[in-house]
Amino acid sequence: MNRRRFLSVSAATAAALPTAMGAAEASLEGALHDEPGPPRQPPSAAETVSLALIGCGGRGTMLIQSFVKHPNVRVAWVCDPEAARMDVVADWLQKNAGQTPKHAADMRRVLDDRDVDAVIIATPEHWHGLATVWACQAGKDVYVEKNASLGIWEGRRMIQAARRHGRIVDVGTQNRSAPYNMAARDYIRSGRLGKVLLVKVFNLQGGGRWSAQPDSAPPPGLDWDLWLGPAPKVPYNPGRHRSWGDYWEYCGGTFSGDGSHQLDLARMVMGDPPPPRLITCSGGRFQYDDGRVMPDLLEITYDYGGWLMTMENGTFSPYMDKIAWDVRDSDLFPYWPQCATRIEIYGTEGLMFLGRHGGGWQVFGKAKSQSRPAEVVAQMPGRFPDVPHQRDFLECVRTRRRPTADIEVAHESANLIHYGVAAYRSGERRLAYDANSETFDRPAANRFLKPHYRKGFEIPDRA
Repeated sequence: MNRRRFLSVSAATAAALPTAMGAAEASLEGALHDEPGPPRQPPSAAETVSLALIGCGGRGTMLIQSFVKHPNVRVAWVCDPEAARMDVVADWLQKNAGQTPKHAADMRRVLDDRDVDAVIIATPEHWHGLATVWACQAGKDVYVEKNASLGIWEGRRMIQAARRHGRIVDVGTQNRSAPYNMAARDYIRSGRLGKVLLVKVFNLQGGGRWSAQPDSAPPPGLDWDLWLGPAPKVPYNPGRHRSWGDYWEYCGGTFSGDGSHQLDLARMVMGDPPPPRLITCSGGRFQYDDGRVMPDLLEITYDYGGWLMTMENGTFSPYMDKIAWDVRDSDLFPYWPQCATRIEIYGTEGLMFLGRHGGGWQVFGKAKSQSRPAEVVAQMPGRFPDVPHQRDFLECVRTRRRPTADIEVAHESANLIHYGVAAYRSGERRLAYDANSETFDRPAANRFLKPHYRKGFEIPDRA
């Protein structure tokens, strides 16, 4: 899709929005009918990269506060359907970086600015796919948060959009930019762990009782229709707004929100293998029967035809913790048995414990006796890799090489989430997967390959 075609589609979509258009929306409609020139050439190493933040929640705020500290970076726009969130980010940028970004509730105003080089997409997950496709069509490079997509079909269109429009699309699975993880991959590849037969991935965290909240009027300053975007039209509900991770329409729960990091890291250190042949899944709501549809325990096995990977995801264990910041920012190792987000890699010669977002890795050999801990035969500390991952993206914007977490690599990792979700939601607890067609052997599971998009927010078959 060329630039002119993108603008005409955007204008048609804007006209289809069911909410009444005020002055700002009317201005947007006129802007989308303008005839801007092509996007500017990628900046050189000495030129400033012009960024826009789309999604000003907690993660988006953390990202832009870090990105703006890199040399030659300017934040041109902040974008969010909730005005108060934009104001908080813009105030911080003005006070701490001396920058005054423009505001937009609708991302299409941002994408229409041909001086923007790249966008950071930190929206809820149901917006990731469409926002990425729109940005690529508009000639922008993209840094999109994990989990990259809401379905297998959607992820493939994100790849198509990146390749067809020649854009950099990087995913926020920052563990791929950590030197300690690269070293872990090299250690496994060297054969010193022996033949790896089992990889165990953990995402076991605490949780609490949930209660449904009644629908209500949206708070002032929130465009609820834009927040929903591609998702089904429903009345405003504060639970959906602030706790969207509890709803399948917007994400895959803690499984995708946190577990996607560990699954991607496990794939990376195992050499990014092709998709598994078989997927089995068990789980349910066992702790609180409180009306939630998200399981509080999922156990998934991925069969790679020579080794197995398991994923244990839960929200019932408050004695398990993510790696704390005093470990992430140091050369310390976590206490592995109660590390909620660890990976265990079992080879015929040793066992590797691997941390996510810092924590490093340690390899243990056979204990001389059960009364003493096993010997540490190799180890490497590691720190939180946000900054090097952002640096890699900015370098790719300038050099046009593919990033360490390129969308095509990230797609296969995101699919590990989608396999599990399809198995659980369909009730088909054992699935065979065809990597060529990207489909399952069970029609009930194939219903979950593609999200249901609301009219006016569809991703086209040819992105």
